[in-house]
Amino acid sequence: MRIVCLGSALQDIFLLDRRGFHTVAIAGQSYFDRLDLGTKVDVGDISFSVGGGATNASVTFARSRFETIFWGCIGNDISGQAVVNTLNDEGVDVSYIDYLENQNTGCSVVLLAPSGARTILTYRGASGQFWTLKVADLKLMNPDWIYITTLSGDMDKLTEVLVKCQELGVKVMMNPGKKELANKAKLKRILSMIDVLLLNKDEAMQLTDGKSLDELLMNLRSLVPVCLISDGENGLVATDGKTKVRARLYEDRRPLDQTGAGDALGSGFLVRWARGRSLREAVLFGSANASSVVQAVGSKVGIISSGVRLHEMPIHETEL
Repeated sequence: MRIVCLGSALQDIFLLDRRGFHTVAIAGQSYFDRLDLGTKVDVGDISFSVGGGATNASVTFARSRFETIFWGCIGNDISGQAVVNTLNDEGVDVSYIDYLENQNTGCSVVLLAPSGARTILTYRGASGQFWTLKVADLKLMNPDWIYITTLSGDMDKLTEVLVKCQELGVKVMMNPGKKELANKAKLKRILSMIDVLLLNKDEAMQLTDGKSLDELLMNLRSLVPVCLISDGENGLVATDGKTKVRARLYEDRRPLDQTGAGDALGSGFLVRWARGRSLREAVLFGSANASSVVQAVGSKVGIISSGVRLHEMPIHETEL
C-alpha cells in the first residue's frame, strides 16, 4: 500500500512553563493569557519538533508500514533540514519535496497551556506555496491513496490534484483547513472527488446545516462516501453510507498537548480503512492514535504503530 501525504511541513517551537504570562477573564467566560507590551518574559522550558499536517500523517502511515511519500514545500534552511531528517528517520520518502530558495521553511510557535490547549502563531513560508508543485509527479509516485491536509486555500491546485487523482484511479482522503472552508462554494463543488472527509464539528457547521453531530453527518453523507466529524472530548461520529458509528474517547485522560490530534485521528482512521477494515475498526485505530498523541508534547512522539495492542472503547454502531 502506497500513500502520498500532501500538505504543510513546519518547524514547531513549544514554549512551556510560561510563568510570566498573566491569565485574565473577560465577562467571566473567555480566558486569555496576557503578555504585556514592552516587557521581557521568561519561559521555563522550550521544545523543538517537526509539525505540519502532512508530515504528521506521514509518520502515522510509515509506522504502520505503508510506503509513504511526503509531498510539499520547504526552504533550503536549517528548519527544512530538520523536516527532512525527521521524515528520513521515520522511513518517509522525501524525494518529491520542492525546495524554495526564496522562502524560509514554515514555523509555528506553540503557547502550550497546562490544560493541553494551545495557541499557535504560524508563519507559513514555503509550506504555503503549493503552486510550485508539479501535479504530473503523481503518476511517478503511483499511490493507492493520497491524504490531503490544508493547501492554504489554493483551490486551483487542490482541484488540479483531485482531477489527476480521478484520472489515475487514486483514492482521496482530505482534512481541509480554514482557508479551504472559507471557499465553501468551491469546496462543495469538488467534494464528489473525495472518498473520505474529516472535519471537526465547527468546520462541519461551516460547510452544511445542522447543530448536532448527527444532523451534520446526515447532511454531509450525500456529498462524500465516507465522513468523520470529531467533537473534542465528546468523541466523534462517522458513516460510510451504510453504517453510522458514534464513539466516545478512546481514553478519558487529561491531554498534555492537543497539537496534532486531528492529524492523528484522520491518518489513523485511514490506516485501517485503506486496508479494507470495517468502519468500527478504523474509528478505533484513529481514536487510539489521537489519544496517544495528546499524551506527549509535539505532534509525532505519541503516534502508534500498526502492531500495537488496542483495548476496546465506547462505540455504538447502527445500520442506516
